[in-house]
This record gives sequence, structure tokens and C-alpha cells, in this order.
Amino acid sequence: LRDEILVTATKKADAENVQDVPIAISAFGAAQLDALKVRDLESLSYSMPNVSLDDIGTSPGVANFSIRGVGINSSIPSIDPTVGVFVDGVYLGINGGVVLDLFDMESIEVLRGPQGILFGRNVTGGAVLINTKRPGDEWEVNMKLAAESGFRGTGMNYYAMGSVGGPLIEDVLRAKVAVYYNNDNGWFKNYLGGPFNGKPDAFEDYGDAETFLVRPSIYWTPSDSFELTLRYEYGDVSSDGPPGQNHTNGAGISNAFFTAPRDSFIFSVDERGFADQSWNQFIADARIDLGGAGVITNIFGWRDFEAYTRSDIDATPQPLFHADSTTDQDQISEEIRYNTRLFDTADLTLGFYYFNQDLAYNENRSIAFGSLLFYGGGVQDQKTVAGFGQIDIDLSSNFTLNFGARYTHEEKDVVISNLILNSNLAAVGNPSPMCDVRISGDCIEDFVDSKSWNNFTPKIGFEWRPVDNMNVYAHWTQGVRSGGYNFRNTSLASVPVLGGNPNPVFDPLFTPGPFDEETVNAYEVGFKAQPGEGRATINAAFYVNDISDMQRELNLSDPLSGVVQVIRNTADATIWGIELEAQVVLTDNLIFMGNLGHANGEYDSLLFDIGTPAVSPGVVDDADLALEIPRLAPWTWGLGFVHTLPLGDSVNMDTRFNYSHRDRSFYTDNNLGVLNEVDMIDASVSMNFGRASFSIYGKNLTNEVNFGGDTQLPNSLGGGTFSPLQKGRRVGAELQFQF
Repeated sequence: LRDEILVTATKKADAENVQDVPIAISAFGAAQLDALKVRDLESLSYSMPNVSLDDIGTSPGVANFSIRGVGINSSIPSIDPTVGVFVDGVYLGINGGVVLDLFDMESIEVLRGPQGILFGRNVTGGAVLINTKRPGDEWEVNMKLAAESGFRGTGMNYYAMGSVGGPLIEDVLRAKVAVYYNNDNGWFKNYLGGPFNGKPDAFEDYGDAETFLVRPSIYWTPSDSFELTLRYEYGDVSSDGPPGQNHTNGAGISNAFFTAPRDSFIFSVDERGFADQSWNQFIADARIDLGGAGVITNIFGWRDFEAYTRSDIDATPQPLFHADSTTDQDQISEEIRYNTRLFDTADLTLGFYYFNQDLAYNENRSIAFGSLLFYGGGVQDQKTVAGFGQIDIDLSSNFTLNFGARYTHEEKDVVISNLILNSNLAAVGNPSPMCDVRISGDCIEDFVDSKSWNNFTPKIGFEWRPVDNMNVYAHWTQGVRSGGYNFRNTSLASVPVLGGNPNPVFDPLFTPGPFDEETVNAYEVGFKAQPGEGRATINAAFYVNDISDMQRELNLSDPLSGVVQVIRNTADATIWGIELEAQVVLTDNLIFMGNLGHANGEYDSLLFDIGTPAVSPGVVDDADLALEIPRLAPWTWGLGFVHTLPLGDSVNMDTRFNYSHRDRSFYTDNNLGVLNEVDMIDASVSMNFGRASFSIYGKNLTNEVNFGGDTQLPNSLGGGTFSPLQKGRRVGAELQFQF
């Protein structure tokens, strides 16, 4: 834990010590990730101040990340994130397929605050950088086997991870293959089952998931001035649908068919559902050292992702609201950077970025025992080009000025099919009772549009190093979140099409778009220090985020379609807060860690009715202004320690304990949906024998109940909520060895 952690957050020619970077950043090296038993990004959700890395749960693997209160609540793939995720330098274009299993990691960096200059759009909250391991310069085999259980009479969860790699040609060519397999037999239990079709059965284990990943990589260094890393990854995940709990909703209405206590893991669904996801990913990272003239870096990325899911949205043992969805995404990206040192007084970074994405989303809903069937979705072609630069000028040996800027042009072309319009296909002459938006003309394509955006985002800041091992910094920067469209459109304004009107007039309140870009002006002051000859690390930051044209998905119950999602630029808001992270080496064998985060936010003005737009559209009043910003937890904190007990030559016993707290926050903009307050305890004891180790660990030992979301359901479907449960207490054992 005391090892130096190098980060890539500044995109300079060489990685830097995390303490030298003027950014609020939490970095986890390979040893820390292993000690924390990190299986996915959600595993880190409680390890940092003002950070939430949650899976929404509607469809497994869909990220609804929030940093410093800037986040999203949606499983709609056409909505861009506020927290961008980058794998080996490549941006992942949608939120789907993000919270999936991780393995063979070099490091994970979580950057808090807008990072728009170097990382582009959709990082208004921050960025998560995932760095996988390269092949080493010696042959090595690593194996890890683990098994865990909730000790509640449900299925076991098994993991197997391994890698083998080394030099094929000494000092020239290295290769590696890493493989991961997970077989989760289901932590949950479905209580009543489905009386109509008998599937799934009562008290059956629920939450099955099987994951297979393989990642071959090559590292080629034909000369001292050139290196090329090639990485390919294939992944396949098959799992049950979400364990959705239905409890009393924010209006105090319990479901007429089934209601569970909010503080329990009880749920009952009649549709087991599924989530089948697969992806192929290729990344080529090349670096040319020009000697004293600088370094050129080129990163090419390609990803193809597919997901097919079915979910029981009513979360009862009755077939009231079931939904299928299919997502097809294909993206390519290219980034080229030039880094150099000017006159031995300035570090310059210049870059060009290109991104192209084809996205298709198809959804169908079965409402009220199958009496209403809805089909719809959309297809989108997206192109983004950008140029960026940053220069850090040393005015003296201990004072540096930072200047940066980025110009971005983005285009989106969409064709959207309204779910309501495609609910009675026979009435409009469609020979099939169903349709698929991925087949041109199969559904009624009632909305066709294109839109482009241009933006310029600057940054100004400074670094001051008053003494050794201390860095004081401040900056102002802008971040932009992309504008876009709503694939999950249920606007009733299009109903005249059924009467033969080829040119329907859309209600401007409820069209599928376009909604405009969201802009954040961010101000931050912070310091990083390592007093006591490095035996302590103390990092702190104070920030203010001034948000204009905040994008929100208004998640509202609807008696016809079940749930309506309206995406609009709803408000201007201000969020400010503080963050503190500390690590203290109390003795040579005992390390203490702690973090504290506070976030305070309020709306400055409202551009759209976020309270009850379906009841009184367009009415904005003081009650709306008094609402809390969703996913903004006022306080987060954590405490922990690591103790190492030497037992002999190369034999140690490591004991780790972590306690984390996150305040209650709201899920929906009208504040009817709520996410629970959580107090989490993780602990582990490991015996280390040099090249082998054995660990006993526990996660969420307090057995806290938490949800990915808290969607409010209409009274016409019995009321209550759809609240996908997250796992409770797990205890496991892990064996790891290398040779």
C-alpha cells in the first residue's frame, strides 16, 4: 500500500506520481485492487469521497455513475454519461457494458471534477481510467481461485482467473493471455414465484450469472524509440434478469399484489428474465520517442457490444409490466497526441481526437397481462472530432501555470419510433403484430432528425509547491456533456399518425429531442501533502460546480405505458463541497486510511417542470425549486486499517478492515424515489507465502440493503416501485499463486 502509484491522468509522455498531479484523484494500484477484492467498478463505489459507481440494475452492467453530485439515472443507451469510462485510453461510448467484471488490472484511476480538456465531452462529473496489465519481461503464470457465499441458503459464487505471459523474443516481443471465468449461482431468493406460468418457482435461487472473458496482448519494442501494445478482449455474460423489489412508493402507496419491506431482500417476480451480453474490443497503443523533440502517442480503439435483456419491471408475481430490450453498439476511435518539453520550462500536450458510433436500441413492453404491447426505440449515427492542447509553464522551481483548451464538433443523426404509436400495429396495416427498429421501415418511424453541436472548453490554473512533498493547486475549467435524443419515447403527441396524419405536431414538452448540451463551470482549490518523510499522505479539495442546462431524465409513472421517461434540459444548479483523503503509517506494520466527502447542491433556476409534468405540464413553482438533486448524497466517509504481522521468512498475515458510509439520496427528480443510506463494512485476513496467498474476506458484512434505482409505478399496475436489489453480505475464500 505504500508503493508509489503512477497515473496517466495528465496524458503526458510518462506516467506521473499521483501526488504530483494537480487533480482530485483516487488511484488504486494492482496490490490495492487485489487487497480490496475488486471484481468490478461497483466494488470501489464506497472507497472514495463523493463518488458513486453504481449499476442501475434494470439491465446488468449499465453504469449510473455520479461524482460530486453530477450523475445520471437511466438505462437508455442514447443518454451520454457524466462520468466517462476509459479502458486503456479508449472511451466507452455508452453506459451499457461498463459495470462488468474486471481482472488482470494494472491500476484504476478515478478523477473527480470535469476533465474536458484532455478527455473530451461526457466527463462533467469526472472520469474513470482502467489500465490493464501489459506482458512482463519475464515468463510468469498467475492463478487465482475464489468462492463466496451469502450463507442464506442460496447459490455459491465461484471465480477462476489466470494469466500466462513473457518474452517471445528477448527485449523485442512479449505476449500474454489472461482468462477469467465466473459462475454465480444466485445470491437472491425469489419468494413467491409466478402463479400464472409457474416460472420461476417459489423460493428458487435467483441472480444466476456466468461470465467468460479472454484478453490476449502483445508488447512489441523493435527499437529504443518505438513501442506498440496490442490488446484484444472478448467477453460473454449470461445472467438472470434484475431482482426487482416492489415496496411502498414515495406517495405512500403499496402495490396491490405484492409489497416487500424496504429494508429487506424480499422480492417476488413471475418473470425470471435474462441478460445476454457480449463484446469484442481491440486497442492499439503506439508510442514514438523523437528524442529531444518529444513523444508521439497514438491510440486506436474499436468495440462491438450487444445486449439482449428481459426484465420484470412491475416486480410482482403478476405479469403486469415486462420489458425486453436489445442494444447494438459499434464504435471506433482514434487519438493522436504530441508531448514535448519546451525550453526546459514548459510541458506541452497537443492532440486530435475522432470518434464514430453506430447505436441501435429496440424495446418492447407487455402491459397488464399482455393486453397492451408496445414496440419502439431508435437508431443513431454519431461522429465527434476534437482538437485539444495543454501547456504547463514553470515560472519558477516551485510555481507552475496551467492553460488548456479543447474544441469539439459533434453530429448525431437519429430515427426514432414511438412506443405508443407502435402499440396497435395491425390498425396501421402492419402484417406483423410486432416490429424491430433495427430493420428500416419495420416500425412506424415518426421522428427523424439530425443535430450538430460545437463547443470550446478552456482551463486556467496553477500549482504551487511551497515545500517538498506538498502541492497546492487551483483551477477553473469547463466541461460539456453531449446533447442528444431519447430512444425511449412515449409522447402521445404523435397519436394523429394513427388517423392518417403523415405530419404529426409534437408537443414541445415531450418530443424525443434534441435536448441541448449540459455545461459545467468548475472551480477547485486543493492540496496534496506527504509530511513526516512520507509516512502520511493528506489530500484535500474544495470545489464549486456551476451547472447550466442540466440534463435530466424525468422518470414518471404512467397509467398507459407503465413508465414515461422525458429527457430535457431542466435546470441551472450549483453544487459545492469538500473532500479529504488521508493515509497514515502509524507503525511499520500498521496503516490507517480515511476519507470524508460533503456535497451541497441546489437549483438556481428551473427551465422545466420537474415535479409533476404529466399532471401540470409547464408549471414551475417554489416546490420544484425546493427539490433535491438526484444521486447527491450530502455526506460520504470511510475509515479503515491494514495490519501486517510477520510470521517468518516471506510469511506475513495481513488484516484489512474498511467501514464506509453514504447518506440517503433521491433517485427521481420529483424526489419520490429514494436510495437508502448505507453503512458498509468489508474485511479480510490474508496469509502471504511469497508467491502464494490464501485469504478469507467479507463484503457488506452489515448486510445493508441498497438499490440501483427506485422507479415509481402507476396505480393502474398496482402501484409501488421497481427497485433492483444489490447483493447483501458475502463471505469468501481466495487462493492465489504465481510461478
